[in-house]
Amino acid sequence: MKIIILGAGRVGASVADSLESERNDITVIDKDPERLRELEGRYDLRGVVGNGIDPAVLAEAGANDTDLLIACAAQDETNLVCCKVAQVMFNVPKLIARVRSSGLENTEQLLGKDGFGVDRIICPEESLTRYIGKLIEFPEAMQVREFAGGRACLVSVRARGGAPMVGHRISALRLMAPDVAMRIVAIYRRFADEPDRFIMCDGSTMVEPGDEVFVLSGREQIPEVLASFHRPSGQQARPVRRVMMAGGGRVALRLANQLNKRGNLQIKIVDINANRCVDLASQLPSDVLVLQGDATDEELLSNESIEDIDLFLAITSDDEDNIMASLLAKRMGASRVLALINRRSYADLMHGTQIDIALSPAQAMLGELLAYVRQGDVQAVHSLRRGVAEALEIVARGDRKSSRVVGRKVSEIHLPPEVNMGLIVRGLPDPMCHDAPDQAQPEREPEVIIPRSHTVIESNDHVVFFLPNKRLVKDVEKLFRVSATFF
Repeated sequence: MKIIILGAGRVGASVADSLESERNDITVIDKDPERLRELEGRYDLRGVVGNGIDPAVLAEAGANDTDLLIACAAQDETNLVCCKVAQVMFNVPKLIARVRSSGLENTEQLLGKDGFGVDRIICPEESLTRYIGKLIEFPEAMQVREFAGGRACLVSVRARGGAPMVGHRISALRLMAPDVAMRIVAIYRRFADEPDRFIMCDGSTMVEPGDEVFVLSGREQIPEVLASFHRPSGQQARPVRRVMMAGGGRVALRLANQLNKRGNLQIKIVDINANRCVDLASQLPSDVLVLQGDATDEELLSNESIEDIDLFLAITSDDEDNIMASLLAKRMGASRVLALINRRSYADLMHGTQIDIALSPAQAMLGELLAYVRQGDVQAVHSLRRGVAEALEIVARGDRKSSRVVGRKVSEIHLPPEVNMGLIVRGLPDPMCHDAPDQAQPEREPEVIIPRSHTVIESNDHVVFFLPNKRLVKDVEKLFRVSATFF
Protein backbone atom coordinates (compact mmCIF):
# COMPACT_ATOMS: atom_id res chain seq x y z
CA MET A 1 0.00 0.00 0.00
CA LYS A 2 1.23 3.48 -0.87
CA ILE A 3 0.83 5.87 2.08
CA ILE A 4 1.55 9.57 2.62
CA ILE A 5 1.99 10.82 6.18
CA LEU A 6 1.78 14.56 6.85
CA GLY A 7 3.81 15.50 9.92
CA ALA A 8 7.05 14.08 11.28
CA GLY A 9 6.35 14.81 14.94
CA ARG A 10 5.77 12.22 17.64
CA VAL A 11 2.49 10.95 16.24
CA GLY A 12 3.72 10.93 12.64
CA ALA A 13 6.92 9.13 13.62
CA SER A 14 4.97 6.49 15.56
CA VAL A 15 2.62 5.95 12.62
CA ALA A 16 5.59 5.64 10.24
CA ASP A 17 7.26 3.17 12.60
CA SER A 18 4.19 0.95 12.73
CA LEU A 19 3.34 1.04 9.02
CA GLU A 20 6.90 0.89 7.63
CA SER A 21 7.55 -2.46 9.31
CA GLU A 22 4.76 -3.96 7.19
CA ARG A 23 6.53 -3.14 3.90
CA ASN A 24 4.26 -0.29 2.92
CA ASP A 25 5.55 2.37 0.52
CA ILE A 26 5.66 5.43 2.80
CA THR A 27 6.37 9.10 2.12
CA VAL A 28 6.45 11.65 4.96
CA ILE A 29 5.88 15.38 4.42
CA ASP A 30 7.17 17.95 6.91
CA LYS A 31 8.50 21.50 6.90
CA ASP A 32 11.48 20.51 9.06
CA PRO A 33 14.25 18.86 6.98
CA GLU A 34 16.12 17.74 10.10
CA ARG A 35 13.13 15.75 11.35
CA LEU A 36 12.79 14.10 7.95
CA ARG A 37 16.50 13.20 7.80
CA GLU A 38 16.17 11.54 11.20
CA LEU A 39 13.18 9.48 10.03
CA GLU A 40 14.89 8.53 6.77
CA GLY A 41 17.87 7.32 8.78
CA ARG A 42 15.69 5.12 11.00
CA TYR A 43 13.13 3.76 8.54
CA ASP A 44 12.84 2.73 4.90
CA LEU A 45 10.78 5.73 3.74
CA ARG A 46 11.07 8.89 1.68
CA GLY A 47 10.88 12.43 3.06
CA VAL A 48 9.51 15.47 1.22
CA VAL A 49 10.20 18.93 2.65
CA GLY A 50 7.31 21.36 2.33
CA ASN A 51 3.81 22.40 3.33
CA GLY A 52 1.27 19.56 3.07
CA ILE A 53 -1.53 21.87 1.89
CA ASP A 54 0.50 22.83 -1.17
CA PRO A 55 -0.67 20.77 -4.20
CA ALA A 56 2.85 20.82 -5.66
CA VAL A 57 4.24 19.27 -2.48
CA LEU A 58 1.52 16.60 -2.46
CA ALA A 59 2.25 15.86 -6.12
CA GLU A 60 5.97 15.50 -5.35
CA ALA A 61 5.05 13.09 -2.54
CA GLY A 62 3.15 10.93 -5.05
CA ALA A 63 -0.45 11.83 -4.23
CA ASN A 64 -1.56 10.94 -7.77
CA ASP A 65 -1.37 7.21 -7.03
CA THR A 66 -1.51 7.14 -3.23
CA ASP A 67 -3.89 4.70 -1.49
CA LEU A 68 -4.02 6.40 1.92
CA LEU A 69 -3.14 9.83 3.32
CA ILE A 70 -2.74 10.30 7.07
CA ALA A 71 -2.61 13.95 8.11
CA CYS A 72 -1.19 14.18 11.63
CA ALA A 73 0.52 17.58 11.72
CA ALA A 74 0.28 19.69 14.87
CA GLN A 75 -2.57 21.94 13.68
CA ASP A 76 -6.12 20.70 13.01
CA GLU A 77 -6.55 23.27 10.25
CA THR A 78 -3.50 22.01 8.34
CA ASN A 79 -4.68 18.42 8.53
CA LEU A 80 -8.21 19.19 7.34
CA VAL A 81 -7.11 21.39 4.45
CA CYS A 82 -4.53 18.80 3.38
CA CYS A 83 -7.25 16.13 3.22
CA LYS A 84 -9.51 18.40 1.16
CA VAL A 85 -6.74 19.20 -1.32
CA ALA A 86 -5.88 15.49 -1.60
CA GLN A 87 -9.54 14.64 -2.23
CA VAL A 88 -10.30 17.37 -4.80
CA MET A 89 -7.04 17.48 -6.75
CA PHE A 90 -5.71 13.92 -6.45
CA ASN A 91 -8.75 11.78 -5.65
CA VAL A 92 -6.92 9.95 -2.84
CA PRO A 93 -9.31 7.10 -1.87
CA LYS A 94 -8.75 7.07 1.91
CA LEU A 95 -8.12 10.14 4.07
CA ILE A 96 -7.47 10.21 7.82
CA ALA A 97 -6.92 13.40 9.83
CA ARG A 98 -5.67 13.97 13.34
CA VAL A 99 -8.12 16.41 14.93
CA ARG A 100 -7.70 17.60 18.50
CA SER A 101 -10.79 19.82 18.71
CA SER A 102 -13.53 17.84 20.45
CA GLY A 103 -16.20 19.93 18.69
CA LEU A 104 -15.45 18.27 15.34
CA GLU A 105 -15.71 14.64 16.40
CA ASN A 106 -19.35 14.09 15.47
CA THR A 107 -19.89 16.53 12.60
CA GLU A 108 -20.26 14.25 9.58
CA GLN A 109 -21.52 17.04 7.31
CA LEU A 110 -18.38 19.08 7.93
CA LEU A 111 -15.91 16.20 7.74
CA GLY A 112 -17.55 13.98 5.09
CA LYS A 113 -17.17 13.93 1.31
CA ASP A 114 -19.01 17.22 0.89
CA GLY A 115 -16.95 18.84 3.63
CA PHE A 116 -13.24 18.29 4.22
CA GLY A 117 -13.38 14.81 2.66
CA VAL A 118 -12.11 12.99 5.76
CA ASP A 119 -12.99 9.29 6.03
CA ARG A 120 -11.96 9.10 9.66
CA ILE A 121 -10.59 11.40 12.31
CA ILE A 122 -8.16 10.29 14.99
CA CYS A 123 -7.38 12.00 18.26
CA PRO A 124 -4.52 10.52 20.32
CA GLU A 125 -5.73 12.39 23.41
CA GLU A 126 -9.21 10.89 23.11
CA SER A 127 -7.75 7.41 22.52
CA LEU A 128 -5.65 7.79 25.67
CA THR A 129 -8.69 8.93 27.62
CA ARG A 130 -10.65 5.84 26.56
CA TYR A 131 -7.67 3.61 27.32
CA ILE A 132 -7.23 4.98 30.84
CA GLY A 133 -10.99 4.87 31.42
CA LYS A 134 -10.89 1.08 30.89
CA LEU A 135 -8.11 0.76 33.47
CA ILE A 136 -10.35 2.51 35.98
CA GLU A 137 -13.32 0.30 35.09
CA PHE A 138 -11.16 -2.84 35.46
CA PRO A 139 -8.61 -1.89 38.16
CA GLU A 140 -6.69 -5.19 38.06
CA ALA A 141 -5.98 -5.00 34.32
CA MET A 142 -2.82 -3.66 32.72
CA GLN A 143 -4.72 -3.04 29.50
CA VAL A 144 -8.17 -3.70 28.08
CA ARG A 145 -8.90 -3.94 24.34
CA GLU A 146 -12.40 -4.41 22.92
CA PHE A 147 -13.65 -6.50 19.99
CA ALA A 148 -17.00 -7.20 18.34
CA GLY A 149 -18.46 -3.88 19.43
CA GLY A 150 -17.38 -4.39 23.05
CA ARG A 151 -18.87 -7.86 23.45
CA ALA A 152 -15.42 -9.44 23.83
CA CYS A 153 -12.21 -8.13 25.40
CA LEU A 154 -8.52 -8.86 25.43
CA VAL A 155 -7.05 -8.08 28.85
CA SER A 156 -3.54 -8.33 30.21
CA VAL A 157 -3.02 -8.95 33.89
CA ARG A 158 0.00 -9.42 36.15
CA ALA A 159 -0.15 -12.92 37.67
CA ARG A 160 0.29 -12.96 41.44
CA GLY A 161 1.19 -15.83 43.71
CA GLY A 162 -1.78 -17.18 45.62
CA ALA A 163 -4.33 -16.38 42.89
CA PRO A 164 -6.41 -19.43 41.92
CA MET A 165 -5.02 -19.85 38.40
CA VAL A 166 -1.38 -19.04 39.10
CA GLY A 167 1.04 -21.92 39.51
CA HIS A 168 -0.97 -24.28 37.29
CA ARG A 169 -0.61 -25.53 33.74
CA ILE A 170 -2.96 -24.04 31.16
CA SER A 171 -4.49 -27.47 30.50
CA ALA A 172 -5.73 -27.56 34.10
CA LEU A 173 -7.40 -24.13 34.05
CA ARG A 174 -10.45 -25.26 32.06
CA LEU A 175 -11.14 -27.92 34.68
CA MET A 176 -10.66 -25.42 37.51
CA ALA A 177 -13.12 -22.90 36.02
CA PRO A 178 -15.41 -24.79 33.62
CA ASP A 179 -18.00 -22.00 33.57
CA VAL A 180 -15.55 -19.25 32.57
CA ALA A 181 -15.20 -18.97 28.80
CA MET A 182 -11.67 -17.66 28.33
CA ARG A 183 -8.52 -18.37 26.35
CA ILE A 184 -4.95 -17.52 27.38
CA VAL A 185 -3.38 -16.32 24.14
CA ALA A 186 0.04 -15.14 25.32
CA ILE A 187 2.36 -14.94 28.30
CA TYR A 188 5.24 -12.50 28.65
CA ARG A 189 7.84 -13.45 31.26
CA ARG A 190 10.73 -11.41 32.63
CA PHE A 191 14.15 -13.07 32.96
CA ALA A 192 16.70 -11.25 35.12
CA ASP A 193 17.08 -7.69 33.80
CA GLU A 194 15.87 -8.45 30.26
CA PRO A 195 12.63 -7.05 28.79
CA ASP A 196 9.65 -9.40 29.01
CA ARG A 197 9.99 -12.38 26.67
CA PHE A 198 7.11 -13.97 24.74
CA ILE A 199 6.26 -17.51 25.89
CA MET A 200 4.42 -19.84 23.51
CA CYS A 201 1.22 -21.07 25.15
CA ASP A 202 0.02 -24.65 25.02
CA GLY A 203 -1.55 -27.00 27.52
CA SER A 204 1.77 -27.71 29.25
CA THR A 205 2.66 -24.03 29.84
CA MET A 206 2.77 -23.05 33.51
CA VAL A 207 1.41 -19.67 34.63
CA GLU A 208 4.05 -18.29 37.01
CA PRO A 209 3.89 -15.36 39.46
CA GLY A 210 5.03 -12.18 37.74
CA ASP A 211 3.89 -13.26 34.27
CA GLU A 212 1.95 -10.76 32.17
CA VAL A 213 -0.93 -12.91 30.94
CA PHE A 214 -3.06 -11.98 27.91
CA VAL A 215 -6.57 -13.43 28.06
CA LEU A 216 -9.52 -13.23 25.65
CA SER A 217 -13.03 -13.54 27.05
CA GLY A 218 -16.56 -12.18 26.87
CA ARG A 219 -16.90 -8.75 28.45
CA GLU A 220 -19.21 -9.92 31.26
CA GLN A 221 -16.62 -12.39 32.49
CA ILE A 222 -13.63 -10.04 32.52
CA PRO A 223 -13.84 -9.19 36.28
CA GLU A 224 -13.84 -12.91 37.13
CA VAL A 225 -10.94 -13.57 34.75
CA LEU A 226 -8.84 -10.77 36.24
CA ALA A 227 -9.54 -11.89 39.79
CA SER A 228 -8.51 -15.48 39.05
CA PHE A 229 -5.00 -14.38 38.05
CA HIS A 230 -4.46 -11.39 40.31
CA ARG A 231 -5.74 -12.02 43.84
CA PRO A 232 -6.38 -14.89 46.28
CA SER A 233 -9.89 -16.34 46.51
CA GLY A 234 -12.16 -14.30 48.77
CA GLN A 235 -10.07 -11.13 48.54
CA GLN A 236 -11.91 -8.12 47.15
CA ALA A 237 -10.57 -5.94 44.34
CA ARG A 238 -9.57 -2.43 45.30
CA PRO A 239 -11.76 -0.09 43.19
CA VAL A 240 -10.36 3.16 41.84
CA ARG A 241 -11.73 6.02 43.93
CA ARG A 242 -8.81 8.48 44.05
CA VAL A 243 -6.90 9.56 40.95
CA MET A 244 -3.91 11.92 40.75
CA MET A 245 -2.53 13.25 37.47
CA ALA A 246 0.92 14.74 37.01
CA GLY A 247 0.66 17.15 34.09
CA GLY A 248 -2.16 19.49 33.11
CA GLY A 249 -2.17 19.19 29.32
CA ARG A 250 -4.90 18.21 26.87
CA VAL A 251 -5.06 14.61 28.10
CA ALA A 252 -5.54 15.69 31.73
CA LEU A 253 -8.30 18.12 30.75
CA ARG A 254 -10.20 15.54 28.70
CA LEU A 255 -9.71 12.79 31.25
CA ALA A 256 -10.72 14.90 34.25
CA ASN A 257 -13.90 16.06 32.51
CA GLN A 258 -14.90 12.52 31.57
CA LEU A 259 -13.98 10.91 34.88
CA ASN A 260 -15.78 13.60 36.85
CA LYS A 261 -19.04 12.58 35.16
CA ARG A 262 -18.84 9.21 36.93
CA GLY A 263 -19.52 10.99 40.20
CA ASN A 264 -17.59 8.60 42.46
CA LEU A 265 -13.99 9.71 41.90
CA GLN A 266 -11.74 12.19 43.68
CA ILE A 267 -9.48 13.81 41.09
CA LYS A 268 -6.33 15.86 41.61
CA ILE A 269 -4.15 17.44 38.91
CA VAL A 270 -0.62 18.66 39.63
CA ASP A 271 1.16 21.00 37.19
CA ILE A 272 4.21 23.20 37.65
CA ASN A 273 2.94 26.00 35.37
CA ALA A 274 0.86 28.58 37.25
CA ASN A 275 -0.94 29.91 34.18
CA ARG A 276 -1.89 26.42 33.08
CA CYS A 277 -3.28 25.68 36.54
CA VAL A 278 -5.47 28.78 36.39
CA ASP A 279 -6.67 27.77 32.92
CA LEU A 280 -7.45 24.23 34.06
CA ALA A 281 -9.31 25.39 37.15
CA SER A 282 -11.49 27.67 35.00
CA GLN A 283 -12.44 24.82 32.62
CA LEU A 284 -12.95 22.00 35.12
CA PRO A 285 -15.73 21.44 37.68
CA SER A 286 -15.07 22.86 41.12
CA ASP A 287 -14.71 19.42 42.73
CA VAL A 288 -11.60 18.67 40.63
CA LEU A 289 -8.61 19.89 42.66
CA VAL A 290 -5.87 21.64 40.64
CA LEU A 291 -2.51 22.08 42.40
CA GLN A 292 0.49 24.11 41.29
CA GLY A 293 3.66 22.20 42.02
CA ASP A 294 6.22 19.64 40.91
CA ALA A 295 4.98 16.03 40.84
CA THR A 296 8.52 14.87 41.63
CA ASP A 297 8.43 16.87 44.90
CA GLU A 298 8.32 14.33 47.72
CA GLU A 299 6.88 16.83 50.18
CA LEU A 300 4.01 17.75 47.86
CA LEU A 301 3.08 14.12 47.31
CA SER A 302 3.23 13.43 51.01
CA ASN A 303 1.02 16.41 51.81
CA GLU A 304 -1.52 15.17 49.25
CA SER A 305 -1.62 11.67 50.82
CA ILE A 306 -0.10 9.84 47.87
CA GLU A 307 -0.38 6.58 49.85
CA ASP A 308 -4.18 6.77 49.45
CA ILE A 309 -4.10 7.23 45.67
CA ASP A 310 -5.53 4.29 43.73
CA LEU A 311 -4.19 5.37 40.33
CA PHE A 312 -1.34 7.83 39.70
CA LEU A 313 -1.03 9.05 36.09
CA ALA A 314 2.18 10.73 34.92
CA ILE A 315 0.98 12.32 31.67
CA THR A 316 3.31 15.26 31.00
CA SER A 317 5.06 15.67 27.63
CA ASP A 318 8.44 14.73 29.15
CA ASP A 319 9.37 11.02 29.37
CA GLU A 320 11.95 11.49 32.11
CA ASP A 321 9.60 13.53 34.30
CA ASN A 322 6.89 10.90 33.89
CA ILE A 323 9.25 8.08 34.82
CA MET A 324 10.62 9.86 37.90
CA ALA A 325 7.19 10.99 39.11
CA SER A 326 5.79 7.48 38.72
CA LEU A 327 8.72 5.83 40.51
CA LEU A 328 8.45 8.29 43.39
CA ALA A 329 4.67 7.91 43.67
CA LYS A 330 4.98 4.13 43.70
CA ARG A 331 7.72 4.19 46.33
CA MET A 332 5.58 6.46 48.52
CA GLY A 333 2.60 4.11 48.44
CA ALA A 334 0.42 4.81 45.37
CA SER A 335 -1.48 1.61 44.57
CA ARG A 336 -0.94 1.66 40.80
CA VAL A 337 1.04 4.01 38.55
CA LEU A 338 0.96 4.70 34.82
CA ALA A 339 3.56 6.67 32.87
CA LEU A 340 3.26 8.04 29.36
CA ILE A 341 6.56 7.24 27.62
CA ASN A 342 7.15 8.15 23.99
CA ARG A 343 10.46 6.35 23.53
CA ARG A 344 9.86 2.67 22.93
CA SER A 345 13.18 1.65 24.50
CA TYR A 346 12.25 3.45 27.72
CA ALA A 347 8.78 1.89 27.73
CA ASP A 348 10.21 -1.61 27.29
CA LEU A 349 12.55 -1.08 30.23
CA MET A 350 9.97 0.36 32.60
CA HIS A 351 6.74 -1.54 31.84
CA GLY A 352 5.81 -3.95 34.59
CA THR A 353 8.65 -3.00 36.93
CA GLN A 354 8.05 -0.43 39.67
CA ILE A 355 5.95 1.31 37.02
CA ASP A 356 2.88 -0.86 36.55
CA ILE A 357 1.96 0.44 33.08
CA ALA A 358 4.25 2.20 30.60
CA LEU A 359 2.12 3.53 27.75
CA SER A 360 3.07 5.18 24.48
CA PRO A 361 0.61 7.99 23.65
CA ALA A 362 0.55 7.18 19.94
CA GLN A 363 0.28 3.42 20.58
CA ALA A 364 -3.19 3.82 22.06
CA MET A 365 -4.62 5.06 18.77
CA LEU A 366 -2.57 3.11 16.21
CA GLY A 367 -5.19 0.38 15.93
CA GLU A 368 -7.63 2.90 14.48
CA LEU A 369 -5.16 3.48 11.65
CA LEU A 370 -4.15 -0.14 11.14
CA ALA A 371 -7.74 -1.20 10.44
CA TYR A 372 -7.56 0.98 7.32
CA VAL A 373 -4.33 -0.64 6.13
CA ARG A 374 -5.34 -4.24 6.67
CA GLN A 375 -6.66 -6.26 3.75
CA GLY A 376 -9.81 -8.34 3.85
CA ASP A 377 -12.73 -7.73 6.20
CA VAL A 378 -10.77 -6.56 9.23
CA GLN A 379 -13.04 -5.04 11.89
CA ALA A 380 -10.61 -4.12 14.65
CA VAL A 381 -6.87 -4.00 15.20
CA HIS A 382 -5.04 -3.35 18.46
CA SER A 383 -1.32 -2.71 18.56
CA LEU A 384 0.30 -4.37 21.60
CA ARG A 385 3.66 -4.61 23.32
CA ARG A 386 4.80 -1.20 22.01
CA GLY A 387 3.89 -2.14 18.44
CA VAL A 388 5.56 -5.56 18.25
CA ALA A 389 2.45 -7.72 18.74
CA GLU A 390 -1.08 -7.33 17.49
CA ALA A 391 -4.61 -8.50 18.16
CA LEU A 392 -6.81 -8.74 15.08
CA GLU A 393 -10.55 -9.19 14.54
CA ILE A 394 -11.45 -10.44 11.07
CA VAL A 395 -14.77 -11.60 9.61
CA ALA A 396 -15.02 -14.95 7.83
CA ARG A 397 -16.71 -14.57 4.44
CA GLY A 398 -17.85 -16.87 1.66
CA ASP A 399 -18.58 -20.58 1.82
CA ARG A 400 -16.63 -23.82 1.78
CA LYS A 401 -15.90 -23.43 -1.94
CA SER A 402 -14.64 -19.85 -1.86
CA SER A 403 -12.99 -19.71 1.59
CA ARG A 404 -10.12 -21.55 3.25
CA VAL A 405 -11.80 -21.26 6.67
CA VAL A 406 -15.62 -21.25 6.34
CA GLY A 407 -17.15 -24.69 6.86
CA ARG A 408 -13.92 -26.09 8.29
CA LYS A 409 -12.95 -27.26 11.74
CA VAL A 410 -10.33 -25.25 13.59
CA SER A 411 -8.04 -28.29 13.42
CA GLU A 412 -8.24 -28.13 9.60
CA ILE A 413 -7.16 -24.48 9.36
CA HIS A 414 -3.44 -24.06 8.69
CA LEU A 415 -2.36 -21.15 10.87
CA PRO A 416 1.28 -20.27 11.61
CA PRO A 417 2.22 -22.03 14.87
CA GLU A 418 2.79 -18.74 16.73
CA VAL A 419 -0.71 -17.40 15.91
CA ASN A 420 -3.37 -18.05 18.54
CA MET A 421 -7.07 -18.10 17.58
CA GLY A 422 -8.55 -16.69 20.77
CA LEU A 423 -12.30 -16.55 20.35
CA ILE A 424 -15.20 -16.34 17.92
CA VAL A 425 -18.20 -14.02 18.16
CA ARG A 426 -21.15 -15.49 16.26
CA GLY A 427 -24.51 -13.93 15.45
CA LEU A 428 -23.49 -10.30 14.98
CA PRO A 429 -25.41 -8.29 12.36
CA ASP A 430 -23.59 -8.31 9.05
CA PRO A 431 -22.49 -4.72 8.27
CA MET A 432 -22.35 -5.60 4.56
CA CYS A 433 -26.16 -6.07 4.56
CA HIS A 434 -27.01 -2.58 5.85
CA ASP A 435 -27.66 -1.30 2.33
CA ALA A 436 -30.03 -4.17 1.53
CA PRO A 437 -32.89 -4.05 4.06
CA ASP A 438 -34.83 -6.69 2.14
CA GLN A 439 -32.13 -9.22 3.09
CA ALA A 440 -33.36 -10.28 6.51
CA GLN A 441 -30.61 -11.19 8.94
CA PRO A 442 -31.04 -13.88 11.58
CA GLU A 443 -32.25 -12.55 14.92
CA ARG A 444 -30.21 -14.21 17.63
CA GLU A 445 -28.20 -13.03 20.55
CA PRO A 446 -24.49 -12.82 19.65
CA GLU A 447 -22.54 -15.69 21.18
CA VAL A 448 -18.93 -15.66 22.38
CA ILE A 449 -17.30 -19.01 21.56
CA ILE A 450 -13.93 -20.27 22.75
CA PRO A 451 -12.77 -22.31 19.73
CA ARG A 452 -11.79 -25.95 20.18
CA SER A 453 -10.28 -28.26 17.58
CA HIS A 454 -13.75 -29.47 16.53
CA THR A 455 -15.32 -25.97 16.27
CA VAL A 456 -16.51 -25.22 12.72
CA ILE A 457 -16.09 -21.69 11.37
CA GLU A 458 -19.28 -20.22 9.91
CA SER A 459 -19.74 -17.36 7.45
CA ASN A 460 -19.92 -13.99 9.25
CA ASP A 461 -18.08 -15.29 12.32
CA HIS A 462 -15.90 -12.60 13.89
CA VAL A 463 -12.63 -14.35 14.72
CA VAL A 464 -10.08 -12.75 17.07
CA PHE A 465 -6.40 -13.65 16.83
CA PHE A 466 -3.32 -12.83 18.88
CA LEU A 467 -0.14 -12.41 16.84
CA PRO A 468 3.14 -12.06 18.78
CA ASN A 469 4.77 -10.51 15.71
CA LYS A 470 3.18 -8.23 13.11
CA ARG A 471 4.91 -10.06 10.25
CA LEU A 472 2.32 -12.83 10.73
CA VAL A 473 -0.58 -10.54 9.78
CA LYS A 474 -0.23 -11.19 6.06
CA ASP A 475 -0.56 -14.95 6.61
CA VAL A 476 -3.85 -14.51 8.49
CA GLU A 477 -5.22 -12.04 5.93
CA LYS A 478 -4.37 -14.40 3.08
CA LEU A 479 -6.06 -17.28 4.85
CA PHE A 480 -9.33 -15.32 5.19
CA ARG A 481 -9.30 -13.93 1.66
CA VAL A 482 -12.32 -14.98 -0.39
CA SER A 483 -11.76 -16.21 -3.95
CA ALA A 484 -14.18 -17.11 -6.75
CA THR A 485 -13.32 -20.76 -6.22
CA PHE A 486 -10.93 -22.38 -3.81
CA PHE A 487 -9.15 -25.65 -4.54
